[in-house]
Amino acid sequence: MSVIPTGSSTAGSTPTASSNSSTASNNQMIASNFTTFLQLLTTQLKNQNPLDPLDTNQFTQQLVQFAQVEQQMKSNDQLASLLALEKNAQQTTALAYVGQTVVVDGSTTALTSSGATWSFNAAKVATASVTIKDSTGQTAYTGTFAVNPGDQKFTWDGHGNDGTTWPAGNYTMVINATDANSQPVSISSEVQAVVDSVDLTQNPPTLSLNGTDYTMDKIKRIVRPTSS
Repeated sequence: MSVIPTGSSTAGSTPTASSNSSTASNNQMIASNFTTFLQLLTTQLKNQNPLDPLDTNQFTQQLVQFAQVEQQMKSNDQLASLLALEKNAQQTTALAYVGQTVVVDGSTTALTSSGATWSFNAAKVATASVTIKDSTGQTAYTGTFAVNPGDQKFTWDGHGNDGTTWPAGNYTMVINATDANSQPVSISSEVQAVVDSVDLTQNPPTLSLNGTDYTMDKIKRIVRPTSS
């Protein structure tokens, strides 16, 4: 197990069918009501008393209101189209991440033949207690180390405290740190992993890394694989 300063090495949420149906129904209702209104207006105008004509201001006001509602319906249709385009763009972007090596804030990474590596940042000099657990929550390793301020890496070789070799899989690191005065020190961790898959049924789409789902806004960096 080792703690390595970062600078010293390079370790490896389309519209739904119900929405479309509702919009079509609203449009039909507006058209039907507008037609009925025009029929009533025409009938009243034909049968009005020439000596006491109807107030046309009221009809004009209602015509304006119908026109405003019609424009609002058109705006809603255009907004639905824009949302559909945005959703398609998000899905296309998410699919492009599959197979890419990315960095996200997190504490779960994969143990391989070369070990498991986490990156973390300490606010100041501290003593850190590190606990590594497997996917079932069983403790695989514990240790205490001195850490320096700034970005660092922690690499676990896959061996438990009793020398047992743990199998490949996803492991989570829990790290707690205190300073010389036994006061808590803030520690943030991140992991580097390959995007295994994308769930397009979620809105926005989610990316799967080491069995954990992340939205695209959680991606901090994309790492180009180093040539062997």
